[in-house]
Amino acid sequence: MSDLQSHLQIALASIEVFNNDGRLDLAELDRLLGIALKDRVVDDEERRVLARIFREAEAAGVDATVARRIAEARQQHAIPD
Repeated sequence: MSDLQSHLQIALASIEVFNNDGRLDLAELDRLLGIALKDRVVDDEERRVLARIFREAEAAGVDATVARRIAEARQQHAIPD
């Protein structure tokens, strides 16, 4: 997967999240953010993909810890709601 652009890596990794149990947990969230932050910068395409994933995760329901981490990531990396 290293040949893929990072936003595509994030999108592919999110498929596993939603196919697994349909809910985003903290480890999965950290994995997705880790892909985006591999180069220490969250670019526009990564923001777009993460925003979509966050919206889907919140619609499916997330626990309080994940909700806080999503809010932190949105603020730190200018990821839209």
